[in-house]
Amino acid sequence: MDDLRNDCEQVARQAARAAAELTRVTGQKKQKWLRTSAAALRDQAGRLAAANQKDLDAAPGFGLTDAQVDRLRLTPQRVQSIAAALEEVALLPEPIGEVISSSVRPNGLLVEKVRVPLGVVFFIYESRPNVTADAAALCVKAGNAVILRGGKEAMHSNAALADVLGRCAVAAGLPEHAVQLVATTDREAVGHFLRMPEYITVTIPRGGEGLIRRVSEEARMPVIKHFAGNCHVYLDQWADPDWAERLVLNAKCQRMGVCNAAESLVVHSAVAESLLPRVAEALLKNGVELRGDERARALVPDAKPATDADYAAEYLGPILSVKVVDSLDEAVEHINRYSSQHTEAIVTRDIHAAREFVTRIDSSAVLVNASTRFNDGGEFGLGAEIGISTDKFHARGPCGINELTTYKYVVYGEGQLRE
Repeated sequence: MDDLRNDCEQVARQAARAAAELTRVTGQKKQKWLRTSAAALRDQAGRLAAANQKDLDAAPGFGLTDAQVDRLRLTPQRVQSIAAALEEVALLPEPIGEVISSSVRPNGLLVEKVRVPLGVVFFIYESRPNVTADAAALCVKAGNAVILRGGKEAMHSNAALADVLGRCAVAAGLPEHAVQLVATTDREAVGHFLRMPEYITVTIPRGGEGLIRRVSEEARMPVIKHFAGNCHVYLDQWADPDWAERLVLNAKCQRMGVCNAAESLVVHSAVAESLLPRVAEALLKNGVELRGDERARALVPDAKPATDADYAAEYLGPILSVKVVDSLDEAVEHINRYSSQHTEAIVTRDIHAAREFVTRIDSSAVLVNASTRFNDGGEFGLGAEIGISTDKFHARGPCGINELTTYKYVVYGEGQLRE
């Protein structure tokens, strides 16, 4: 146990030193690192595929669901997407040193609010190897050192990705330990890191609710949390029928095992009879099981009865809960009751209903006539994201570069004294 703690402390110390060195690294060097890393990932796609295959072969032993295996898989297209994401981050404006605001006081003092790095980010995540590259890119672009702790199910894939990123970092002139991957899969290592606030500035867990709750309870430093994605689509009484069918199908079926996929459908009773059977038929053809209230089941005989647990569930698979309501007020009440404050959408032609919905829904992103799948850093123009925060303090929604920074006040004077 002492050896494990010492190993973890060494990694944390190295990260803290790297974070201090990164304050002097130019934006040009960070851009060079991101571009050379993207090129190296493309060149080593075969090596990455071989490492990923080891993880896929071991997946049955970990009891992974189909959705988890899908998140784990590194196809050639996904490797290309990872590389492209690094290049997109390289193109983003350099955040460090940005003057957020400035003013000149009556006594002549120039007061500037300047963007600076957080320091050291401890990032814990499950299943998705692409997150290794996304997290490293965003953290370092924002001037932070990052300690990456991926899940055991992606151990080989993460190690191969981190090795490429680390080698390219040194070649580009970045600190050797700016990006570190925790080598052990021992769960106790996480606990050790969470008790090191003297080295680690913030912890970001990205994974199942159990992981996030554990981190939130044990961490001695701030935590940026990403809880469940129980996302809703509300079909208002003024919903366009074609939009309704297409948007619900995309929100649920485009990729089911992700946090911004729709998990619940709410339908206004004025259009339920004409619209719900049509939407339900499209969902059923795509293999989605529906679980609804009595009114929904009367219109969709294939639907199963829904419970409170169904309305609160993040399925991450081919199940969707359905609720029929009599008003916008009832829809808002239902969504705010069961929502995880992640992503909600309304389909309507009525601008007043849209404004009411976006004002009263308490989630990190609210969309009007668009799929919930758009709540994503890349889709919002942030580049890659480190996660979608359901917190309200410091960061909310997709966490891009700016959410991985803080600020300090810099004051310039000419000998002024306070009287």
